[in-house]
Amino acid sequence: MKTILTYVISILVTELSGFAVGMLTRSGTQAYAESITKPPLSPPGIVFPIAWTILYGLMGIGLARVLLAESSEWRTRGIILYVVQLVLNLAWCFIFFSAKRYDLAFFELVIMFAAVVAMSICFRKVDKPSQMMQIPYLCWLVFAGYLNSGVWFLQ
Repeated sequence: MKTILTYVISILVTELSGFAVGMLTRSGTQAYAESITKPPLSPPGIVFPIAWTILYGLMGIGLARVLLAESSEWRTRGIILYVVQLVLNLAWCFIFFSAKRYDLAFFELVIMFAAVVAMSICFRKVDKPSQMMQIPYLCWLVFAGYLNSGVWFLQ
C-alpha cells in the first residue's frame, strides 16, 4: 500500500503543481498564443498541455521510485534537486508568460536544465529507470530553450 500511495502522491503533487501554475498564468499563455511572434517549428498550442502532462507524470514516477529506494546521500540529493528543478520549472512560467521577460526566462531555463541534469545524475545513482524517465524532459527543455530564445529574439 505504501508503494502505491507513494506513486499516487508523487505524480499528483507534480501534476497539480503544473496545473496550478498553468491556471495562474492562463492569461499570459493566451496572450502568447494570440499575439507573440513565434520561431519556426513552434507546435500548435494543444501540444504543450499534452507534453507537460506526460513529462510531469514521468517526473512523478521517477520521484516515487527514488523515494521508495534505500536511503542514501544520492537519494537525498536527488530529492532536493527534484524540488529545486520543479520550483524553477514553475517559476519559468511566471517569468515567461506573466512577466514577458523572455531574456530572463531563457537564462532561468538554462539553470533549470542544469538542475535537471544534476537531479538525473543523482537519480541514476539510486535507480537507473528513474534517471531514464528524465530523458524526455531534458529533450523537451532543449526544445523549450530553442522556442524561448526564438521568441526572445523575434520580439
